[in-house]
Amino acid sequence: MAYQELSQVRKTLRVDWYRCPTRPGVLRDLSRRSDAQAWFQAGGHFGLFILTGALVFGFWRAEMWLALLAALFLHGTVTSFFTGTAPHELGHGTVFKTKWLNKFFLYLFSLIGWWDPFDYASSHTYHHRYTLHPEGDRENLLPLEPSLASSFMLQMFTVNLLTQRGRTFGKGGLISTVIITALGAVGLVPADERAPINEWYRALHRDQPDQHRRSIMWSRLLLLFHGSMLVIGIASGYWVLPLIFSLAVFIGNWLSYFVGLTQHCGLRNHSRDFRKNTRSVKLNPLFSFLYWRMNWHIEHHMYAGVPCYNLGRLYQEIQADMPIPRTLIGAWKEMRMVWDRQKREPAYEFDTPLPPSANPEPVDEDAEVRAATDLERSIGELAPAGLQEGPH
Repeated sequence: MAYQELSQVRKTLRVDWYRCPTRPGVLRDLSRRSDAQAWFQAGGHFGLFILTGALVFGFWRAEMWLALLAALFLHGTVTSFFTGTAPHELGHGTVFKTKWLNKFFLYLFSLIGWWDPFDYASSHTYHHRYTLHPEGDRENLLPLEPSLASSFMLQMFTVNLLTQRGRTFGKGGLISTVIITALGAVGLVPADERAPINEWYRALHRDQPDQHRRSIMWSRLLLLFHGSMLVIGIASGYWVLPLIFSLAVFIGNWLSYFVGLTQHCGLRNHSRDFRKNTRSVKLNPLFSFLYWRMNWHIEHHMYAGVPCYNLGRLYQEIQADMPIPRTLIGAWKEMRMVWDRQKREPAYEFDTPLPPSANPEPVDEDAEVRAATDLERSIGELAPAGLQEGPH
């Protein structure tokens, strides 16, 4: 399918989003950032990384190989959320009140997680402004397959060597999203053949060349850091160090896959209502913590300037106008049902039911939607300089 250049999309595509109303002053209160809560989230997640990494190192020193495998699986499960999840929230700039701490942890998590925060800032800005309008958002192209194939599950519970199916912005995978991209960044792969090879990356690079240049420099830093880890591990005999710091993000991706795919899979393109194109799920406190509260995903899209640790409170504020959050198992049953039907009816999309107390979806393109304030439309500090909007 041929797409317009993104610079043209910004001129022609306008999405007047429906947002659930909040009481006066509540959104401003929920949008306040807290260093204390940020330290609990970011520091706590990194602390779990240190703790599980120490277990891996300890069992390696003791030559307790079965315990080492179990600890490595646990360490990988924790670290898999360094790819996409932690840098996602920190990239919005809404976690810490102190701005430099946002940047510090953004680069720290991205470095260990082999994550590119620069191309992603461009991609994710479009994702928020034009969610599931493929002209301007191809971060996830529907339909997405909620795969439970045995070969794919084997990767999710062991080592993930391939990208997750259907994703156009890399969410994990050692071979196709990291090594070839990094080789391209140092000139070992021609520019037009650099992976991930897809139209979305090429469109972003044409649209935001400054971000692309930063992405190349970052890829070189990733190679330097992880290459150094490998050299140090081999030279010192501590071959466990690359496992802890460089390979853990590709091990035990099961949980990040199961929670992450629920965001938009099976839902509707071209809707102006986040309640119809995005899904929220209820998670236990540990899973929600590792996922940086992104299980409240409708709420995040609707009011992206609200810090992740306040999204549960935001749901309580607007729940009468919201669909009932799915359970994780319920979301997967729904996605699998939709996928089975889409194989017979390719155009089918699930229409999330709204409760009787909710306002109806504005389905008519001419239907008026209350103009959003700057606070309501905020996506934090995500947008790179080339995509920042002027005053309204």
